[in-house]
Amino acid sequence: MPTSFRSPLLTFALAVIVFGCGIAALSRDAAAAVAVTTPTRHAPKRSHPIRTLGARAATIALRAVGVPYRWGGASPAAGFDCSGLVYWAYGRLGLALPHSSYALHELGRPVARSKMKAGDLLFSLGLGHVGIYIGRGRMVHAPHSGSRVEVVRLGQSPYGGRLIGVRRLAKP
Repeated sequence: MPTSFRSPLLTFALAVIVFGCGIAALSRDAAAAVAVTTPTRHAPKRSHPIRTLGARAATIALRAVGVPYRWGGASPAAGFDCSGLVYWAYGRLGLALPHSSYALHELGRPVARSKMKAGDLLFSLGLGHVGIYIGRGRMVHAPHSGSRVEVVRLGQSPYGGRLIGVRRLAKP
């Protein structure tokens, strides 16, 4: 190629590249400015859903895993019986409940086993035992003398087969 033609061609190619980069930078800056100044139309999405009263009570009850069983007990320091664990967990959330599995069975509303959610109360052994459902087929409870608060899978424990009621509590 002759040198007289090569110089304008290179100048033109260089101008196209510089002009193209300038336009791309301007469009990025303009888009960023619009994004900053344009208000959002929708509320921001939460990173986690709002937790229900029952889910919060289940989380609190899980803190008691390992605490020894004690008949009439209703605190981590004194130990827990089954209804004492429910009484304590919901009490931490401001819900005053009776310390009796029989009385607890009269509260809230009945729930089908297929619709259980974390925090639902599970009754078995002729209403003589209560635990708190924590989700995924598991329950936290204070089983009996000589044991500790524990988590059990309903399908692999005698409690799941002897379940006679499920109740869901709500703040009045």
